[in-house]
Amino acid sequence: MSDLSETKKERVSLVEQFFILWDRIGILLAFIVVCILFGILTPVFFNPLNILNVIRQVSIIGVIAVGMTFVILLGGIDLSVGSVVAFTGIIAAGFQVKWGGSLFLSIVIPLLIGGGIGFLNGFISTKGGLHPFIVTLGTMSIFRGATLLVAKGRPISGMSKSFRFIGAGMIGPIPFPVILFLGSVIIAAIILRRTVFGRYIYAIGGNEEAALLSGIRVDRYKISAFTILGFLSALSGLILTSRLNSGELVAGEGYELDVIASVVIGGTSMMGGEGGVYGTLIGALLIGVISNGLNLLGVQPYWQMIVRGSIIILAVLMDKMKRRFRTA
Repeated sequence: MSDLSETKKERVSLVEQFFILWDRIGILLAFIVVCILFGILTPVFFNPLNILNVIRQVSIIGVIAVGMTFVILLGGIDLSVGSVVAFTGIIAAGFQVKWGGSLFLSIVIPLLIGGGIGFLNGFISTKGGLHPFIVTLGTMSIFRGATLLVAKGRPISGMSKSFRFIGAGMIGPIPFPVILFLGSVIIAAIILRRTVFGRYIYAIGGNEEAALLSGIRVDRYKISAFTILGFLSALSGLILTSRLNSGELVAGEGYELDVIASVVIGGTSMMGGEGGVYGTLIGALLIGVISNGLNLLGVQPYWQMIVRGSIIILAVLMDKMKRRFRTA
């Protein structure tokens, strides 16, 4: 009997060691393996122009994923990010083409609107006692419809050269969107790891009831996290609109799937309280590489959706197993 018990403990210990190792280098190792695999299957993958295209595209999703990390760390979710991208993109295009052409207003107003939408999501979900899934499902539809209303059913094209720099400009050899993405990662990492705000985010996500009892104003931090996400979604909308030289009605469709996948694959737990933006950075790169590699191999888009959805389920299952073994 004691031998069986010892064997079981050894198995549990091995599984725990696997999850500890995965937390440290697993996602990075997976990223390297996938890159090598696509490099073998399609030599075009490592072409400098293709790599440049990948990191530009990843930046658009990655900026939103940084904000989503804050929300998921709290155990929340936001399905409206794609609609926020489209709506703020159309507003920016409107200021560029129809409403005076002011560069300042075409940047500042969409960012304020994005932050305001995030605030609205957080306020309704906390003060109204509704789950963020329901609230953001509603605002996803509302602001997708608002995009069509503002644009009157037509894309808005013809941005100024200075505005186009946001999504298509280069600083030396580095695309400007990549600088914005990496900058958001660094700032978010500092906030989460070096500030009281960040420590409270982890505390609330880890045990909300204990956080409340310790005097943390939980609602305030939840609303703040959604506001950050809304702001960064608007920034992504500016990057996308600038890159396309057009405010597109269908911009951001399906982004919520890639964004959530990037965060979860990067090691942030859907239960909250565990994870970080550096993992999100690698997760976004991995999602971008998989999409690009499958495109180069001629895989049809709906198969790509199946792959991304499967990756999310696998990542959540691994997180659940990890938590179960830790509490065993």
